[in-house]
Amino acid sequence: MSVDLVGFLGVVLVAYVVPGPDFLVVVRSATEHPAKGRAAALGAQTGLCVHMLAAAAGLSLIAARSPAVYDAIKLLGAAYLVYLGVRAVLAARRAARERAAGREATGGLEDGTGPRTPKEQDGPARGRWQSGFTQGFLTNVLNPKAALFFLSILPQFVHGGGSTSRQIFFLGTLDIVIGVAYWFALVAVAARLRAFLARPKVRYRWEMTTGWLFIGIGIGVAAAA
Repeated sequence: MSVDLVGFLGVVLVAYVVPGPDFLVVVRSATEHPAKGRAAALGAQTGLCVHMLAAAAGLSLIAARSPAVYDAIKLLGAAYLVYLGVRAVLAARRAARERAAGREATGGLEDGTGPRTPKEQDGPARGRWQSGFTQGFLTNVLNPKAALFFLSILPQFVHGGGSTSRQIFFLGTLDIVIGVAYWFALVAVAARLRAFLARPKVRYRWEMTTGWLFIGIGIGVAAAA
């Protein structure tokens, strides 16, 4: 097996460092709970596994050569990003209304509960993990650009004889392993912001900002279809 590892690693590192929808999903999940951030990271990389296996089997070639299939995947991905954004915005507004109602009930004072601590935001462990994994997985598996990466970019680093599918599988696996390490390091950093983001006003701004970012990215993806 002969592959251009140096060039491939350079491209992979740049691809991960440049923020995209999966970056936003992982960071947002990590600020809710580290376990949810790790679950989102594993979900995102599992989505890449699907694209890698499809590319190795030649299925991505069919999608790439069929505009209808490509556009359908792109629109599904865009719709899911908009859905995540709308849900975040609505949740932020609902929490703000609940805090306002609590202040009114106490005569204009704080509702007495104070900012939610990170522990109070944890929720059931299993549901938290499933939510993070699902968001990460769908964000990447519905991203046709990820499929095109494995189909068009990755094969450029394959050289010499041997099975092209095996070489694509090797490079794809390396990409996924690097991604897991990168995401887990990012989760560790983002998780340190949990106490800061537990403050109601800060949490509101964070939810609104990330929500509108999701909506903006989704609309941009749909517009490019």
